[in-house]
Amino acid sequence: MYYVEKTIEISAAHNLMLSYESKCEALHGHNWEIKVYCKARTLNQDGMVTDFTQINRIVKDAFDHKYINEVMDINPSAENMARWICDRVDNCYKVSVQESKGNIAVYERD
Repeated sequence: MYYVEKTIEISAAHNLMLSYESKCEALHGHNWEIKVYCKARTLNQDGMVTDFTQINRIVKDAFDHKYINEVMDINPSAENMARWICDRVDNCYKVSVQESKGNIAVYERD
């Protein structure tokens, strides 16, 4: 099995829609650190699991310097962002999204 990991930093804003009162319901931003993990039993015709540039493009084009609520059609929590990214990157099996130091959400496919 081959594995690749790509770390991407973005700046983006969002506000959460919550069932309880929280300051996170107000518009705010983060400097996010996103790690994308991909794997494959065989390499593609270019000798790669997934091109690092493709991973970077998918994540940055979607989120960097954006209002995340306009990108995703679900509540833009870190957990939902991780799933959204994993669903769009070839061979992705896991994504971690750190919205601030010590606050990390991970989505991993079964």
